[in-house]
Amino acid sequence: MNAICSLDDVPDGGGLEAAPSVLVLRRGGEAWAYRNVCPHFSIPLNYEPDAFWTYEGGLLMCAHHSAMFRFEDGVCVDGPCLGASLRRIPIRIENGVVLVAEDVLTSDARR
Repeated sequence: MNAICSLDDVPDGGGLEAAPSVLVLRRGGEAWAYRNVCPHFSIPLNYEPDAFWTYEGGLLMCAHHSAMFRFEDGVCVDGPCLGASLRRIPIRIENGVVLVAEDVLTSDARR
């Protein structure tokens, strides 16, 4: 497993691009990771580096199309890709550090 960030690096109720194309969302002690790609047009969810728009610590909005995704499962609940999902990345949190499998990071480099 590779460390991609500290849980404290991710704003509570917000997001951080913790590795290339890997978005980590956090609410309190919970975190979820997804590919930083909107399923609507396959572009990044943020407009500027580390500028993710989140609402009430539970919804992430695509900066380009205003699609709204739930933190806990990545499902689009409003917008042009309603019902589509972000691609989840399995993570583990140990001692406040967010870890991902090595192959998750290297698989993006081959795409």
